Amino acid sequence: MIPPGAWLGLLGGGQLGRMFCMAAQSMGYKVAVLDPGSESPAGSVADLHICRDYLDPQGLEELARLAKGVTTEFENVPAKALEFLAGHCLVSPMAASVAIAQDRIREKQFVAGAGIGVAPHAVVRHAADLDAVDAALFPGILKVARLGYDGKGQARVASAAEARAAYARFGDVPCVLERMLPLKLEISVVVARARDGATATYPVAENEHKGGILDTSIVPARIAPALAAQATRAALSIAAALDYVGVLCVEFFVLEDDRLIVNELAPRPHNSGHYSIDACVTSQFEQQARVLAGLPLGDTRQHTPAVMLNILGDAWRGAHAGQAPDWAAVLAHGAAKLHLYGKSQARPGRKMGHVTVLGASQAEALATAAALRPLLVP
Repeated sequence: MIPPGAWLGLLGGGQLGRMFCMAAQSMGYKVAVLDPGSESPAGSVADLHICRDYLDPQGLEELARLAKGVTTEFENVPAKALEFLAGHCLVSPMAASVAIAQDRIREKQFVAGAGIGVAPHAVVRHAADLDAVDAALFPGILKVARLGYDGKGQARVASAAEARAAYARFGDVPCVLERMLPLKLEISVVVARARDGATATYPVAENEHKGGILDTSIVPARIAPALAAQATRAALSIAAALDYVGVLCVEFFVLEDDRLIVNELAPRPHNSGHYSIDACVTSQFEQQARVLAGLPLGDTRQHTPAVMLNILGDAWRGAHAGQAPDWAAVLAHGAAKLHLYGKSQARPGRKMGHVTVLGASQAEALATAAALRPLLVP
């Protein structure tokens, strides 16, 4: 166990890291962030910001000397950085687990190998591979295998010709071509798994996306209890198969016939779990700190129905005007909890914060969220 008062390390300076820092600090830990950005959401609240590249030897050595344990706040941390740190301190999640989630090809192979459904797909490593794909995969979505997020690195394609054009735009990098499926909705399950195999799961979240970016999460999801239990079991199976240590999110598609298909894995806290800060006994970020420090897992019970609204840079009335939303009007709803990420520039599509709306009932939370949403769009 790493006792409170010790240093914890974090690779990544984004908003997930910022919320991890705050949770760990509230438990008495000091946090050192390694991130190359001179201004970062996590670096601005950390006890120490090591402003160096993730593979910088001096930066890694400084973090290794200081921290008793290190975690990550985004999945594209170089595996070599995690491997180096693992030789000096506790690391969660481990490099081997993260490496699978970093690559859509490996991820789909792993999930399918665990006996859990994935969308019909084809691996595209060369342009010529598109000449041989099954025509039944069209219309489909071509996705880059690495470094794609929030809808970036994806293209809807109706034919092999469109797929070849998109593949060229992506720079001839390895991709996955997935068949578009008739979706009823999208859900996600956040799982915490400790080093001894103990697990805790959060309520299933129902997610709505716009432009490939999460817009709204409704928790608990408006689905049958049997389907929620099935999704939870699948997420736990994936965490166990990965021998995962840390906080993991599994995103699912629910098809029209209620079949579950895994969309992707996020080896970190997730946007759809932000509601847990205000609506659960233990937030996903406190849970991340507990796992890293070897403390008992916290209670994940949701005590209040919640709706989480993402706030993008578009809400600043356009990139040119720079006029912030009317925060007083937002907070006039007493059940609205505002979380801003400390980013200095508001750009369209950039995640700037979120609002969690609480309610005595789900209907009440949804009604308040509907009243707030116009205040958060341009």
